[in-house]
Amino acid sequence: MRLAGQLTPLARSYIENSDVVFGVVSNGFARKFLQEISKDYVCLLSYYGDCDVEGKNRHDTYRRMTDTILSAVRTGKMVCAAFYGHPGVFACVSHLAIADARAENFIAEMLPGISAEDCLIADLGIDPGRTGMQSMEATQFMVYERRIDPTSLLVLWQPFLAGELTLKRFDTTATRVQILVEKLARDYPLDHEVILYEAATNPLEKTRMDKMFLRDLPAAALSGATTLVIPAAFPLKWDQAILDRLNALPAAPKVPNPIIQSLERNEMA
Repeated sequence: MRLAGQLTPLARSYIENSDVVFGVVSNGFARKFLQEISKDYVCLLSYYGDCDVEGKNRHDTYRRMTDTILSAVRTGKMVCAAFYGHPGVFACVSHLAIADARAENFIAEMLPGISAEDCLIADLGIDPGRTGMQSMEATQFMVYERRIDPTSLLVLWQPFLAGELTLKRFDTTATRVQILVEKLARDYPLDHEVILYEAATNPLEKTRMDKMFLRDLPAAALSGATTLVIPAAFPLKWDQAILDRLNALPAAPKVPNPIIQSLERNEMA
């Protein structure tokens, strides 16, 4: 997410040593950095212009990106595709390219990266283990019957596309966001505080962490980098029936811990 500082050494070595690097990176500083360390860098961002063609949607664009990457693989070159954040999170081109390459008996692998979710946890000081966390794409949440647990953290990705069903636009409307709010209101109070989060992508940017009431979300400014974070609205409740069953179980025998025993022996010595 933040240029070279969040690029793993292994990922950097693949970028530096590949014959050609295809990039889907929106940040201009990041693109310049990749160009400097690559032998041959090809930017695929212009392919999003396909969405301006009548009848085409985002899936057509992703397919063309994938085909371009595979065409270089078929020539025998060592090919790397670089994406911002984690290459497997909201980046279907990476999954498509790997599947196509393996289907043609080429060796292909994905290296883990730092995602917006990782930055979100660090910037907001959230521990997903405290209440649990649910995570899904905003439009998917809207159009499917999903069971939401308001006692856990909920992260909705890409609210800037909330309710956009044509796959031909990269924006939404206040009316669609209002529908999102109304569905969330089935489980959350309208005066529940939510957070609009955007990770900083360079040292000069300021991380966005705007707090507001759920009811005010339709009037908020949303960009492609915005993530909707909804903290737990209610405390966790004990499942007393399960607790009773667990407490009724006989105590487990104590198993000697060789590490603790070794430490105790060293202390006695």
